[in-house]
Amino acid sequence: MEITIRNNDTLWYLSQLFEIPLLLIENSNPQINVNKLPIGEQLQIPGYNLKEYDIKQDDSFWKIAINNNISLDALELVNPFVNQYSLQIGQTIYIPQRVNNLLVTDVKQYTYEKMLQDLQQLLKIYPFLFSQSIGQSVMGKELVEIKVGNGKKLVHLNGSFHANEWITTPVIMRFLNQYALALTNSWTIEGVYMLPLYIDTTLSLVPMVNPDGVNLVLNGSLAAGDFQSEVLKINNWQEDFSNWKANIKGVDLNKQFPALWEVEAARKPTAPSPRDFPGAKPLSEPESIAMAELAKTRKFDRLNAFHTQGKEIYWGFKDYAPAISAVIADEYKRVSRYLPVRFVDNYAGYKDWYLQEYRKPSFTVELGIGMNPLPIEQYPEIYQESLGIMLANLYL
Repeated sequence: MEITIRNNDTLWYLSQLFEIPLLLIENSNPQINVNKLPIGEQLQIPGYNLKEYDIKQDDSFWKIAINNNISLDALELVNPFVNQYSLQIGQTIYIPQRVNNLLVTDVKQYTYEKMLQDLQQLLKIYPFLFSQSIGQSVMGKELVEIKVGNGKKLVHLNGSFHANEWITTPVIMRFLNQYALALTNSWTIEGVYMLPLYIDTTLSLVPMVNPDGVNLVLNGSLAAGDFQSEVLKINNWQEDFSNWKANIKGVDLNKQFPALWEVEAARKPTAPSPRDFPGAKPLSEPESIAMAELAKTRKFDRLNAFHTQGKEIYWGFKDYAPAISAVIADEYKRVSRYLPVRFVDNYAGYKDWYLQEYRKPSFTVELGIGMNPLPIEQYPEIYQESLGIMLANLYL
């Protein structure tokens, strides 16, 4: 919600007026000098919408404020050019309306475009969220990173490395929404107050690493554009892409990293395939390159990659995992009931490479159970199981 700064307004007063933590207002307005607010400039108040209201017979600002459970000054603030003493019937004013419902609600067929639409809404209501492109997919779709938090501790979570595991994306997006909603309403999540975690930790999210592949699985070969004939050929001319894990060029993005890549290359498909082809060389694909560059730039204190399925937590690679990884994996188990597994005969993944390069706790979390793509009917259970893991990433 945008307001116009008045004479004598302070961020502290506005924080009290709208019952929004001061830090969230500061982080929503990084361009503003917090020590001397510029009169007449626009200021973002997170966690609110403006609702249009048409003046009725016998209305007054005082009556409207009472009926909508807001302060008179808040109503005046969002209507700076309205003379409250000469209201006209039918005149339109604005009422500040606190957002107290989730915006990420439609999780079926969660395409790249649906994710962007939800993200646009979240950024508008919660401008303390920061979004940027970290690269592009083969087809030119922006790979989006979202950051939330103010702390020195850096943790990362990503989803949809594999196309038919797209259910991981709305899991991450729903958590982002729930986190922001809890912050602006001073609510808890599973009994945990979120503002101290926001202060202590910066959370990096890449909800959809493989947007071209996700859209191919959900929308069929038409989603491949110029690659339509190529993906149909790779898929044996079948229009059903539900088994497709790879990017649009038939490269498995989670077998693209230089961590025993040669082992995977020797035993996996040697040509583009719906799954398991590790590419002609490590880091050949723009999506995997973008994720490697992100890790090199941030050097996260902890990294998580959400996949499906198996209800397992893979936390080791050779002897690179630090001792704390086992402790964290046990906490993940406690809050999700997923089984920690140290070693697995599967290499060249993002988690493997990060452990090898930085010796910091890194995990592949396999959500849900069954055959990919998991049915959307599992989503509520999957979300509840993974919620504890996402929270643990903030408080550990």
